[in-house]
Amino acid sequence: MKNKRRSFLKKSAIAGTGFFIVPRNVLGGNGYISPSDQLNIAAIGAGGKGNDITHDWASAERVIALCDVHPDGSHGVTDSRKTYPNANFYVDFREMLDNEKDLDAVTISTPDHTHAVIASNAMNRGLHVYVQKPLTHNIEEARVLTKIAAKNKVVTQMGNQGGSSTGVVKIQEWVDKKLIGKIHKIYAWTNRPVWPQGFDMESNEEEKPANLNWDLWLGPAASTKYTSQLHPFNWRGWWDYGTGALGDMGCHILDAPYKTLGLHYPTDVECSVGQVFQKAWNMNFIPAGCPASSIVTLNFDKTAKNDSKIELVWMDGGLRPSHPEFIPADDFLGEKNSTNGVLMIGETGVISCGVYGLGPKLYRKGHETIEFSTDDHAKSLDHVHHMEWINGIKGGYGSDEYKKITAPFEYAGPFTETVLMGNLAIRSYMSMGKDKPRYAPNTYSTSEYSKFVGRKKLLWDGDNMKITNFDEANKYVGRTRRPGWNL
Repeated sequence: MKNKRRSFLKKSAIAGTGFFIVPRNVLGGNGYISPSDQLNIAAIGAGGKGNDITHDWASAERVIALCDVHPDGSHGVTDSRKTYPNANFYVDFREMLDNEKDLDAVTISTPDHTHAVIASNAMNRGLHVYVQKPLTHNIEEARVLTKIAAKNKVVTQMGNQGGSSTGVVKIQEWVDKKLIGKIHKIYAWTNRPVWPQGFDMESNEEEKPANLNWDLWLGPAASTKYTSQLHPFNWRGWWDYGTGALGDMGCHILDAPYKTLGLHYPTDVECSVGQVFQKAWNMNFIPAGCPASSIVTLNFDKTAKNDSKIELVWMDGGLRPSHPEFIPADDFLGEKNSTNGVLMIGETGVISCGVYGLGPKLYRKGHETIEFSTDDHAKSLDHVHHMEWINGIKGGYGSDEYKKITAPFEYAGPFTETVLMGNLAIRSYMSMGKDKPRYAPNTYSTSEYSKFVGRKKLLWDGDNMKITNFDEANKYVGRTRRPGWNL
């Protein structure tokens, strides 16, 4: 659907001149809006991370609509409504998109499982979209959104603000100069989860908050009773709604190596997960929930930027790698206290950085350590990242301004697929054969380990989105959605 306001702006500019000079807004191409014009923006998910709509990047535009399933929620919705008292408020994003005919763009800051449904609806209406990370809940959705964005020529950005970090630029410089030679191994890790995970959800009866539309919050997920263990935050630890520690932090941490080395689809994936025992000899078995900790290994072919195959090892739940050669024993790995980080290991040295690609360090044999400070830039990452998107919209799809966007969907889609490949492996790791004797509620005896049939290296056909040696895993490429919630 063509945006009527933008169409009017173009027609008015042409009609208002008696000269045969083509106006700049026409030269700007599809979707171009003059920098002097304000965008009409709506925020879908106005609380939590969606409260970003109150920040400076939005102040120069017109926020004309807000949407949240919990109108008076204590998680920031009321702050957004106070900031924009004249903005129309909606509970259902579909109603908002139907009614707000003058919208140019929307931000989407909802739980992971609703990203794709909302973004596809908006883009198919010709709206530009900013979607928080991870772009989608599963691999199939990421592939679909990438195609829709290209088809409709809309300006997009995924909210992994570290992609706009000067640290990533510096790492790219070091990689391009081959200062540590061919890179063959990457370690990446996080201290997440910081929410309950690896345990069964309590089944206490709870009264739903009066103004929360629980059915809309569930979206494409199966209908279930309200629980405060999901809304507004702890949903991240449950597969129907969230994407665990990897989904939460992977797009922030893995962006630096993925981008600077020009990685694409992995060739295979393998994992292991931490075990929790609340009863002797009986492991907690919670297939609906993410594990307390995990290790995921992805392998990649050589790239145009790195003439070597690469093994990438992801760790979460407080796990981290040991000090490699070249890094002094007393140095933190990645960021302070080694809580999150990346190590890119090459023939002659190591590149280290923290989350968002911040604080990169270069370690080389026979050289002093080089540290690149990102302290000043770190505070403005979110602003810079949003402004890339805003300027790209005003410049138009394919413009010079558009080309400065660091996580458009043509990049963010394949990147998200790679991140979520780890979750496919984790869920496959918990797959069991047909015979599943239960020893206690939500537990399996260690004598039944042989029943776990997915504990193998999974071979990935990226072009066709398919595991080729364990068909059971392919059900995690996408998901089953409730009627009315299709892309």
